[in-house]
Amino acid sequence: MSDPAAALQAWNLRKVYHRGAEDIVAVDDISLTIRRGEFVSFVGPSGSGKTTLINILGCLDNATSGSLAVGRETIFTADRSMSESALTRIRRRVFGYVFQKFYLVPTLTVLENVLLPFAFFKKAEAPADPSEILRFLGLDKRIHHRPSELSGGEMQRVAIARALVNKPEILLADEPTGNLDSKRSGEIGEVLRALNKRDRLTVLLVTHNPALAGIADRTITLIDGRIAG
Repeated sequence: MSDPAAALQAWNLRKVYHRGAEDIVAVDDISLTIRRGEFVSFVGPSGSGKTTLINILGCLDNATSGSLAVGRETIFTADRSMSESALTRIRRRVFGYVFQKFYLVPTLTVLENVLLPFAFFKKAEAPADPSEILRFLGLDKRIHHRPSELSGGEMQRVAIARALVNKPEILLADEPTGNLDSKRSGEIGEVLRALNKRDRLTVLLVTHNPALAGIADRTITLIDGRIAG
C-alpha cells in the first residue's frame, strides 16, 4: 500500500533486457521509498543499473515487473499500468529532468531555452518566474546569450533552469556533472542542494562523483542491479 507522504515508492522492481539468447538483468528486485523533500544520490560502478533505475522511477522507462507509485498515483503494478497519455501528464506535472548532455537549442537564447517546456505544456498554475530562476542560478547577466557563448557550467545551469520552469515536485539529475571539471561540478552540486533546501524539492541524483554524492541526505549504492548492503 502506498504512503501518501512519500514522493516515490517502488516494490520489487526488475528490469530485464534480452540480447539474443541472453537475459541481462539491469535492475534486480529493488524496493525503496523516497520521502518528499529528500535528496538521494545513487552511486555504483558502470553497468550497476543506476540510470535504468532512475529512468524507471522517473517514468521514462518501464519495468519488466514490480510496482511503482508516484505520490498518490499508481504508475504500474503486476497486473496494470498507466496509459502513455497518463504517463506523459505525470512526467510533465511531477518531474524535471537534467542529463549529462545539456540538450540546449543552439539558436535560442538562455531565456528562450528555459521557456521551452512551457511552450509545450502549461500547468493550471502559473509557471515559475524564469527571471527569478536565472537570477538564483547566477545567470541573470547571460539571459540573452546563446549556448555557444556560455561555459559548460553555465550551460548545465540553463538546463537546470529549464527543468524548473514548470515547478516540478521531483528533479531527476542523471550524471549532471559528467562533462564538467571539478570546480564546475562543485558549483552544480551547490545549486542542487540549494534548490532542495530552499524549495523542499525532492532530488534524485545519479553520479560517479563521490564528493557530489556526499552532499545528499542519503546515498544508495547499486551493485549488479541490486541495492548493496
